[in-house]
Amino acid sequence: MFVGTFEHSLDEKGRVVLPSTFRVELAEKGFLSQYDRCLGLWTEEGFNTVAERIRDRVREGLLPADALRGFSANAHEVRPDSQGRITIPQRLREFAGLEREAAVIGAYDRIEIWDAARWAEQAPNADDSLVKAVALGL
Repeated sequence: MFVGTFEHSLDEKGRVVLPSTFRVELAEKGFLSQYDRCLGLWTEEGFNTVAERIRDRVREGLLPADALRGFSANAHEVRPDSQGRITIPQRLREFAGLEREAAVIGAYDRIEIWDAARWAEQAPNADDSLVKAVALGL
């Protein structure tokens, strides 16, 4: 389970430090791919679960085949180095608008890596959604 928000800077090689609490589950490897205006980082098991859900929805005709192609083709296997950094490929940095400052957030079953300015815009929406969920009796 991934929780919390952490601010980090990308270095000149496009690497970002993962919080130590996140590294344990990703010690072997993780998978990074495009997500909702950010990058999603999953454990191998989590990545497979998402890919299977997309595949099932493609088979049911609920999603176009390009959804699974896009998810898989844009994925990148990562392994934290000895300092807990992962390298984010240029094409994924461009997709997420990552330049220098990043927000690394826990989103329960995945990690999301946001451009810090984009996250600052998105965070109030997440707060409002949480308030609505609580009001519904969660």
